[in-house]
Amino acid sequence: MAPGTTDSPRSPSSGVLQKLLLVFIIGIAASTYQALQPPSPKLCGSPDGPYIKAPRIKLRDGRHLSYKEYGVPRDEATRKIVVVHGSDSCKHDNAFATLLSPELKEGLGVYMVSFDRPGYGESDPNPNRTPKSLALDIEELADQLSLGSKFYVIGYSMGGQATWACLKYIPHRLAGVTLVAPVVNYWWKNFPSDISNEAYYQQPRNDQWAVRVAHYAPWLTHWWNSQKWFPGSSVVTKNFGILSKSDKEIMFKIGAARRPHEAEIRQQGTHETLHRDMIVGFGKWEFDPMELENLFPNKEGSVHLWQGDDDVLVPVTLQRYIAKKLPWIHYHEIPGAGHLFPLVPGMVNNIVKTLLTNDEVKN
Repeated sequence: MAPGTTDSPRSPSSGVLQKLLLVFIIGIAASTYQALQPPSPKLCGSPDGPYIKAPRIKLRDGRHLSYKEYGVPRDEATRKIVVVHGSDSCKHDNAFATLLSPELKEGLGVYMVSFDRPGYGESDPNPNRTPKSLALDIEELADQLSLGSKFYVIGYSMGGQATWACLKYIPHRLAGVTLVAPVVNYWWKNFPSDISNEAYYQQPRNDQWAVRVAHYAPWLTHWWNSQKWFPGSSVVTKNFGILSKSDKEIMFKIGAARRPHEAEIRQQGTHETLHRDMIVGFGKWEFDPMELENLFPNKEGSVHLWQGDDDVLVPVTLQRYIAKKLPWIHYHEIPGAGHLFPLVPGMVNNIVKTLLTNDEVKN
């Protein structure tokens, strides 16, 4: 080798190093991109997807919505209720139907239908899901099942995003509405910053970050809740340790046995179920529920909000503020109750009868 040269047989030239560096950067970028992309959902009825076992309707956009009926026969019912399930649940988790006493069910002529929200159970995912699209899904379900010009809606927990949207987008179809411990978006613009911040920081740190990512960087939600470096959402990881004492007592009483339909809930993939819930629930809403107007100024129906004051998943302070801003909503706060209070004996009777007759059960 000539004196003064810098290259040697064992030292690649600067051009080769640049090419190797470029290949390395491209490889890292490709791997990062792959990690950020959620897996494709396993569509029900597809060759490799879950079987379809329940009845479904076909929506105008081609998606299918799976449903389950409860109570008196649909054509004999005098009161028809659509029930919207919460996170990590499905159409089978309808405590409002299964715990309602036969006396009230028959006496009030109650028919209920619950459905798998998009991506859950046997309903097709909707990658464009919004509160508005959920409300329109409910309206179309009611039309295809011939529930009449008006029907009732009960939404629990994360089902509140659809229930608030019904009040906004299909008010003319509602006979009455009940929100039960509905999840609250900390970024609704009418919350004073001191109230929303106080409630936000009451969450465990991992949940603070999980909802922050869902709001500001929804495209990171799948990766954030799938990586192993630090904990993601407590709901996604089924961390029951965050529940209140009263909720843990309820879970102990009802037993720790797995629900027979447990595997069905997330069978199409966690991203289109729980992750999408977070993106929609804590994302940028098209409206603020606190700007809604009284749906029933002539008291021909009513809207109710039920909340436990020991709910660690949904801060009671935010519900109190909503009730203050919307005085036409009938607010029912349950002392010492957590997020699972509808499972307390007699509570479903109280919730349903209050909605249908505006008269609370006296226990």
